[in-house]
Amino acid sequence: MAREEPNRLVDVLTRPSLLWQLLQEYLGLGRFRRGRGQAPIVDTAALQEFMQTRASFVAQTSLYGYLRTRSGMRYPELFEDDCFVNSINIAKWQLWLACLSDIAVYAGAMLVDRVPGSREQVAALIPQLVENILLETGIPEDAGEQFEAYADELRDRLARTRWVQFSDDHSLFTESPPALVKWAPIIDELKELDKGIVTNSVRFRWNEVRSDLRKHLDAQAVLGLAEALDA
Repeated sequence: MAREEPNRLVDVLTRPSLLWQLLQEYLGLGRFRRGRGQAPIVDTAALQEFMQTRASFVAQTSLYGYLRTRSGMRYPELFEDDCFVNSINIAKWQLWLACLSDIAVYAGAMLVDRVPGSREQVAALIPQLVENILLETGIPEDAGEQFEAYADELRDRLARTRWVQFSDDHSLFTESPPALVKWAPIIDELKELDKGIVTNSVRFRWNEVRSDLRKHLDAQAVLGLAEALDA
């Protein structure tokens, strides 16, 4: 991190555009921007991008929103502490893995729901798309020693998913809410007090993502092109 960067944080609370720019720089995740038009999801590449960018977006807004709420006006000062920055780097990647896990299961469930008889195809497709994302991401230098282990837990969850039932609510989003509580660099006593509010806030952030997928997913087209993955 360049040493002049903390100086840019002095007026970040009064300049939302600067705040968003800084969040992107510190997170190093995804390209999604709120308000960008969503194109129809008609092939596997589009579904993969959707999962990757929305996982990044929910991870970003959830983690930094919680930190900003808890620290108040001292929020910019936190980024001058190298130990804090190291902790938040680890937290951001762990939360991203949890978010990727949840959106992958939700997307797969929606495919199965919309295309009866596609369970086996989806069981092969979704893990492959997630593997593509993980390969593209690699092992970030600032992700901490446990990144690979939790990436394996994500793979294991997908391997164990039965892809037979779909409930279009928050029931499939089981990893990201507790991940924010676990990994956020905030003292345990405060996290225990905040637990209910924090987990609900993560679930709330998924509402727009779920709505986008419902509106724009062409399940027939995506599954019809699934064989192109190995081409």
